[in-house]
Amino acid sequence: MIQTRRPAFLRSALFVPASRPSAIEKAAGSGADLLMLDLEDAVGEGGKAEAREAVGTAISLWRGAGMRAAIRINGTDTPHWRADLDAASAADFIVIPKVDGVADLEAVREAAPDGPPLIAMIETPHAVMSLPALMASAEGFGLAGLIAGTNDLAKALRLTDDRTRTGLVPHLAAMVLAARSAGLFVLDGVYNAYRDDEGFALEAHQGRALGFDGKSLIHPAQVGLANRAFGPTPGEIERARAILKAFENAPGKGAIAFEGEMIEQLHRERAQALIRSVESRS
Repeated sequence: MIQTRRPAFLRSALFVPASRPSAIEKAAGSGADLLMLDLEDAVGEGGKAEAREAVGTAISLWRGAGMRAAIRINGTDTPHWRADLDAASAADFIVIPKVDGVADLEAVREAAPDGPPLIAMIETPHAVMSLPALMASAEGFGLAGLIAGTNDLAKALRLTDDRTRTGLVPHLAAMVLAARSAGLFVLDGVYNAYRDDEGFALEAHQGRALGFDGKSLIHPAQVGLANRAFGPTPGEIERARAILKAFENAPGKGAIAFEGEMIEQLHRERAQALIRSVESRS
């Protein structure tokens, strides 16, 4: 069985075009929590084989910089994915685009039974409907996480361009719910307007409020914004430490008064998790 230990934190996951050597090199210093070499959408049909040759270089360079490396292969409905998978055997994760159901996970795992953990992109209506089945089979196929493919999903649902993502919110919440039920990480979709910091911040705030761990990104300029949006604020860290201290001063108590409210063990556990995540980054 594939080991799928959840990363301590995953605020930012940057897609990097495999067809651009300069982007691969620059990504090593981006500060992203995960780098995802893209062999799919970022590479034209005629450049797939050449782009695949960049996989080894990217993994070596990124690992040398202390970064985690994922490879987004082409979809299982294309003639490219098996060769992509062979090239990506040393990656930390394999990202599978346009996962429609369990059959996609099964195909990839059968082709690479000892390969890296999988990340499924949920970007079709059928994929959203298949979330319960995907979660039921997650452990067996080594599924570690989900990424919301918001562009393709919005297109398939015929949604209008809406900055509040009103039509997407129920489906995004379903992805978070599914991921939490199976102990997976889950990342929000990309924000296309990479020069619109204000719009990115609004969408990232919404994503965090929905429960996403972090956000997938299309440009290095978005990394710092995502890390801030999905990382704890100084005030949240201070409050977490104060909660832990309050419980230390009240041994054996299941619930205590704290700053005008009653808190219980679940608050202590959340505070512990937050502090662990902070300490793992230092």
